[in-house]
Amino acid sequence: MRILHILSQAPDFTGSGKYIQAVIKRAAARGHENFLVAGIQGDFILDPRVIRPENTLFLKFDGQDLGYPIPGMSDVMPYRSTVFSSLTRNQTAAYERAFAGIIQKACDRFRPDIVHTHHLWLASKVARTVLADLPMVTTCHGTCLRQLTLCPELGKDVGEACRKIDRVMALGRYQKDQIKRIHSIDPEKIDIVGGGYDDTLFFSSEKPCPGQVHMLYAGKLSRAKGLVWLLRSLDRIGDLPWTLHIAGGGSGPEKEESLGLAQRFKGRVIVHGALSHDRLAALMSRSHIFILPSFFEGLPLVLIEALASGCRIITTSLPGTMEILGDLGSTMVEMVSLPTLETIDSPYLRDMEDLEKRLARIIERSIKKTIENPRPDMAAAQKITQEYTWERVFLRIEKTYKQAIRDY
Repeated sequence: MRILHILSQAPDFTGSGKYIQAVIKRAAARGHENFLVAGIQGDFILDPRVIRPENTLFLKFDGQDLGYPIPGMSDVMPYRSTVFSSLTRNQTAAYERAFAGIIQKACDRFRPDIVHTHHLWLASKVARTVLADLPMVTTCHGTCLRQLTLCPELGKDVGEACRKIDRVMALGRYQKDQIKRIHSIDPEKIDIVGGGYDDTLFFSSEKPCPGQVHMLYAGKLSRAKGLVWLLRSLDRIGDLPWTLHIAGGGSGPEKEESLGLAQRFKGRVIVHGALSHDRLAALMSRSHIFILPSFFEGLPLVLIEALASGCRIITTSLPGTMEILGDLGSTMVEMVSLPTLETIDSPYLRDMEDLEKRLARIIERSIKKTIENPRPDMAAAQKITQEYTWERVFLRIEKTYKQAIRDY
């Protein structure tokens, strides 16, 4: 097959960026031809090992093709960005025109058999309109459903276009139900595909002696990911031997708030910045506990990577996470239940102190378990992770491609 991949933001740094890289690599390994269209910040350079540069077309922001920073599917991105809800009507129109032009140019040059877009949002709407005569599939990463809540005016036309997409790929059952309910898409057209991890990078190895328990957070430096909540909870942990590593990038006031809180711990919290997959895998292999106390997620692939790396998991009991990890029990996974949220990704201020106390208790318990029994239960972990290698996930994606082409 000749596959045209479309992502509205940089094909790196975020979950959807890493996802599209993995899909392109697996597609190439299976003998398919690939072409990539993506939006990028002005100085971005894609690793040529992902895809040949001549098989890419990039829409450049930051004063080049469009004059403002790239709009991100999350409101806090690991690079300078614009939030969709702040775009003016003229900026939105220019955004859609620019994507329409570059998508048509890619189609004329590449002549794809199928189009694979990411996010049920504006770029997919444009692609469906411009390439109405081609079979098209879209991967939902969850943040596109959040954008509908944050800026409903922009989303008015999205649903109609999304219903014309031939097949939609969901990360899990809960997300499939959301897509059906929000966009009124026929559930027969929604395939549960999931997300994958690279099992050549993320695998269990001997952990360092747990005289010092190494904990890891990997994600955006943002409130929605729960990092501020995590850092404040550390003040409530007793006299135990721990170090917290933070891997990830961010921007704006939430990044500065996170870094300010981290500095208070004088070396016990180590901030690594944004890491390559290789360096993140190496850090996970040395970590005992992985913590992601997020207030909103689809399926955070980083949890699967951490589990495959032999990390015990502390995370929040969000529906997508519960669906995948809920059967593992407390030997490998501890979940923090969340109260009713004030917005789609933030709690009421009145509940924060209780949340910090409960998270601190779970962290303390996990540190003590690690000291007493440093060996993770990898047999239980592998029952989960084996279904999420990129090799297996891409076979499900490929099946969706073939079904879309047959049905078209």
